[in-house]
Amino acid sequence: MMKFFKLKKFHNEEDGAVTVDWVVLTAAVVGLGAAAMTLVSKKTGVLTSSIGDYLGSASISTDFAK
Repeated sequence: MMKFFKLKKFHNEEDGAVTVDWVVLTAAVVGLGAAAMTLVSKKTGVLTSSIGDYLGSASISTDFAK
């Protein structure tokens, strides 16, 4: 009979379930963060290349008004 009460107490314990929930939520947040970083880094690479091309073709005037 004592084994039954221990088994019932173990079944009613919810501490482990909360830990699993937090692990799953943390993994989802990390995954979404990695996906967002991948998307942003691809777009910023194109943008920096475009800015570099523009600045490379710009001319700087050294004729200052006196």
